[in-house]
Amino acid sequence: MLHLSRQLGRQCVRPRSLRPSRRNPISPIVPLSRPASAPARSVATFNAPHHAGAISVIKSNVDTSSEAFKQNEQDMGEALARVDRLTRKAQEGGSAKAREKHLARKKMLPRDRVTALIDPGTTFLELSPLAGHELYPEAEVPAAGVIAGVGLVEGVTCMIVANDSTVKGGTYYPITVKKHLRAQAVAQENKLP
Repeated sequence: MLHLSRQLGRQCVRPRSLRPSRRNPISPIVPLSRPASAPARSVATFNAPHHAGAISVIKSNVDTSSEAFKQNEQDMGEALARVDRLTRKAQEGGSAKAREKHLARKKMLPRDRVTALIDPGTTFLELSPLAGHELYPEAEVPAAGVIAGVGLVEGVTCMIVANDSTVKGGTYYPITVKKHLRAQAVAQENKLP
């Protein structure tokens, strides 16, 4: 946190009236003004002046008009489409029958619970959505039967774990335990509640 405040201090200037004092210990940070002639830039393209000289441009010798490039691009497109298709299928959860049974009992589906939990308009970064894919020949275990990921709850970044009871009635498989433990390790490493 101290490192971040030092970075912000270098990038921002506070007018004397807004600097911390005994009366006003917390004051807003005012960004440096830029000349009117300078183009607007987004955060993603910002380079600190002392870093600009250290950044090197990687030149590419790839011929984008070659047959090999076009074949690789097509193969990559197909692979990404397959991953997207598998992820969407895993996000459906258990069978249609299990989902209908769940809804008939007036219960929210697990992904709906997660969506209701996180702050509106924020994203949810799911961890290992394809865990358990084709792992057990005797059973289909989409997303390892548990939804784990990072999201904002009341403005706080949290690790969220939700058991998917539409997958084999909420049964824990070895991959479910492994995914749950990994989510806890990620939360611990990143100090997430």
